[in-house]
Order: sequence, then structure tokens, then C-alpha cells
Amino acid sequence: MSIAIKDAKIPGRSGRFDILLDGGKIDRISGKEDGDEVIQADGKYLLPGFVNTHTHAAMSLFRGYADDMPLQQWLEDHIWPLESKLTKEDVYWGTKLACLEMIKTGTVAFNDMYFFMESAADAVEEMGMKAVLSYGFIDLGDEEKRKAEIKKTKKFVDYVASSELIKPALGPHAIYTVSEEGLRWCAEFSHKRELPVHLHLAETEDEIKEFKRQNTGYDHITEYLDEVGLLSNNLLAAHCVWLDEEDIVNLSDKGVVVSHNPVSNMKLGVGKPMDYGSMYSAGVRVTLGTDGCASNNNLDMLETAKIAALQQKISGDPTLLSAEDGYSMITEIGARALKTGGGSITEGMAADIILLDKGIKGVPGHNPVSDLIYSLQGSDVTHVFINGSMVMKDRYVRDEDEIVREATARAMNLVKGV
Repeated sequence: MSIAIKDAKIPGRSGRFDILLDGGKIDRISGKEDGDEVIQADGKYLLPGFVNTHTHAAMSLFRGYADDMPLQQWLEDHIWPLESKLTKEDVYWGTKLACLEMIKTGTVAFNDMYFFMESAADAVEEMGMKAVLSYGFIDLGDEEKRKAEIKKTKKFVDYVASSELIKPALGPHAIYTVSEEGLRWCAEFSHKRELPVHLHLAETEDEIKEFKRQNTGYDHITEYLDEVGLLSNNLLAAHCVWLDEEDIVNLSDKGVVVSHNPVSNMKLGVGKPMDYGSMYSAGVRVTLGTDGCASNNNLDMLETAKIAALQQKISGDPTLLSAEDGYSMITEIGARALKTGGGSITEGMAADIILLDKGIKGVPGHNPVSDLIYSLQGSDVTHVFINGSMVMKDRYVRDEDEIVREATARAMNLVKGV
């Protein structure tokens, strides 16, 4: 079924446009279109849907549970004990809650690493979102656990192999939670099956210090990643705060994508902003992610882009990470990183688009992109289309009341007795 969106504004272009969505694509952009269904935009902004390149969707159940504490205390005393109680049903409803929030704030695709990922995949499919999903591989140096993690990873990759919305990935959690043998297996399996890899990297200074203590033969953590076979254009590395100049050059040389998570990094007190200026100068592809709701505490990509831009300006350079940069990171660059097929308002591209009502916060409208990043919010999104299917209309998403009710019940049950 074709959908015509009429009388929309497209930032960067003068005038108003009609856009025809057909066959999952942006079929035509012109002055007058009609379709099987017609949506009156009435001057709303028509934009590419946002892309979140690092999160843990089911952690929406932990939102607000353990705030304002050091990272290791947060993990060891609060998050890991809760995660040990998770069931596949918890992950299903937690992922649905995260998808609901992402849709209602304009996100059409996301990159996720967690547990019980078959249940997460079921939730994503039912919500109609696009995602790159990976099972969180953690072996802690134990051979039997590594064998079990390999089995779970293969099972999940096969589970989503035929999905039109979900791409499988490998999810070695981090260098400090996965053995060298486990990392090498992930690299080999990635190359064999042409799968992306999702990894936490250099989030804290202690992580780098501990790595150098245990691996005296390496001056740089990226040298180790290269040695085990993971440093390639298949890799998306989250955080990357405590990398040095040599590491950044290595990322660029190998085509690694970085997911910058400014809100989570500030909340967990990792010690400094990511060096966006050096990454930009080196040509590293930098995208944006929210991280999970336990360390953010929301999934609003417009808020993340604003905070990313403002945080970099603390350096004293107000031109660093401009509004245009932030907008590209959550649209075109993010979509290319996850290979979603969307990311721009162009004929022939995937119809992963949103309508946003600028309201009073977008007046007078001197620079729509600046308004989007610095003034507007995800709650200003009114419609979301993914592969040409309307998953939110006038801010309503199917089954949202049930999702909120079930996720709330699951979350409250998890914290009982903790």
C-alpha cells in the first residue's frame, strides 16, 4: 500500500513537498502526490528516522533503579545482580518498552547487545523496528563458559538469519570480560559469516590501565584488537573515551565505526569527554548511541545529539561537533554504519522517515538543523515510518498501554528482595 505525505518541509530545502512511499522506499518527492493513504503534514518537518548505534534495550526495566554511583559499584552491586534474575520474558517486555520509547522519540533502527536475544528479536519484529542485534558474549577466561557462549551465539545468528528487519552481529562484551581465545573466535566467525561485531572499548581509564598491566607486550589496546583479528570495518566500538592518538589512527586505518555515548559516559563519571576532535581529524566514522536506560536514563537521540555537541564545546572550541555534525551522526552516518538502507530523504532510499512538529520551540526557524539539535526533542515527533510502514500515527503506537503495563510489572518483580 502506498502512502502520500503531503505539504511537508524538508530541512535544507526551500518550499514544501509531497512524498510518496511505496514498496518500502521513498518513491517520489515532488509538489503533488497521492497514495492509497494520505497523511497531511501541514508544514511539519520530514526527516530521516534516527539511528541509535549502542544500547541495551531490555535495560529499560532498570531505569532509575541504581543512579548516582561509581561504575564498578553500579555494575557489581546493582546491575549484575538484577541481570542474573532476568528471564526471557523479562527481556521480551523490556525490549518492547525500549522499542516503544525509541519509536515515540523518532528512532527507527538501533544496535543492541544483551541476553536472551531470541526474545529481544521477537519483540523488535513485533514492533516493526530495524535492529542489529548481538548476543552478549562473556566467557571470563573460562573454557567451558566460552564453549557455551559460542553455542548461544551461533544459535542466535541462525534464529534471525531470515529476518527482513534484523541483522545479526557478534557481541564480545569487552576485552576485560572475553578471553583472547573468545575474541579470536568472534573475529574468525565474523569473517566467515560476514557479520558485524559490537564491542565495548576504552570506556574507563581503569580498563586501559588493567589491560596494560596484563598485556605488557602491547603499548596500545587497538594493537591487541588488531592481533586477535577484530580491528576491521566489521567492528563497531562503543565509548572509546580513553584511547590515545595512536589508537585513534588505528581505528581510522582499519575503518572501525565508533559509537559515542556522551550521556552515559557523563552519568557514570568516566573522567573526560571522548576526543571527538582527534577522531574527526583522523577520519574516524563517529556515530551516536544512548547506551541502556540504566545509565542514561532515556533513549531520546535528539537529546543525545544535543549533549554530545555541548559537551565537546567545553574544550573551549564552540565549533567542535556542530549541529550539522550531530544531525548527520544520528541520521545518515548512523544508517550507513548499521546498513539500514535509510538515512536521507532521497528517492530510492528506504522509507525510514519521521514527521516532527517544530511547535513554538522551532520559531522563528532561522536554521532548522540547529533547532532540531539544540531546541527540539523526541517528543515533538508525531509520525514514524519504517520500510514505508506507519508504526506511529499522531503519537500513537499500537499496544502501547499493554507494553507499559507488562514492562512495569516485570520491572517491579525483578527488584523484589534485592
